[in-house]
Amino acid sequence: MASKKNNVLPGFNLTLGFTLAYLGIVVLIPLSTIFLKTFTLTWAEFWHAVMSPRTLAAYRLSFGASLAGALINSVFGFVVAWTLVRYEFPFKKLIDVMVDLPFALPTSVAGITLTAIYAQNGWLGRFLEPHGVKVAFAPLGVVVALTFVGLPFTVRTIQPVLEDLDVEYEEAAATLGAGRLQTFARVIMPALIPALLTGFALAFARALGEYGSVVFISGNMPMRTEVVPLLIMAKLEQFDYAGATAIAVVMLVVSFLLLLGVNILQRWSSQRLAA
Repeated sequence: MASKKNNVLPGFNLTLGFTLAYLGIVVLIPLSTIFLKTFTLTWAEFWHAVMSPRTLAAYRLSFGASLAGALINSVFGFVVAWTLVRYEFPFKKLIDVMVDLPFALPTSVAGITLTAIYAQNGWLGRFLEPHGVKVAFAPLGVVVALTFVGLPFTVRTIQPVLEDLDVEYEEAAATLGAGRLQTFARVIMPALIPALLTGFALAFARALGEYGSVVFISGNMPMRTEVVPLLIMAKLEQFDYAGATAIAVVMLVVSFLLLLGVNILQRWSSQRLAA
């Protein structure tokens, strides 16, 4: 009876049961089937599927482009969030809405649009390619697409923290003789580190699994512009289901470990700031 009285929410056991059942049906069962399908391969077949030259090239591009896109969004996402929070200017609401556009826009539409803009005869591509900057059908195009889809994650993660950050702390630092750079480094940045890490992790994870916006602008050239989701789709089209799930398992495990590491680092940063 005492344990029931101490429950925070009424019906905790029932809601917990529904929560676990829902997560099991939506998340755990689909993920478990990936592992079960992979177990049909021998170790040699699994190793060949996940470590072939074509697969390694796809790993390098996927993780490299995702990392680049997340880092770019961490910098410019902070700038966008800072501008939206700290300044008043015309059409501010419109720009704030535009930040969420990659959320609502179908990724295939984004891919077609980016390809049309950065192609050799596109609006921007016609000016970039004569200078040796090839975006469409090149690794750089993959970075552009992944940066596009990841921007809202960093902005929307940093923005609430900036809104809650009291300007009085900055004013107090200024009265104590701190310059702008010192105020930013010692007052603003420590409070933003957990949010920056979270935004980076979300943008990185989103980019790793991106398919729709990349399939058009990359050109899907094996060993050059083929990311892992495209390689998995290619194997599925060839009815190599076991090979596709083997690569998916590797991506799942690596992504989980990376996100776990970032979350541990984020918790450590929060505890350090609280102390």
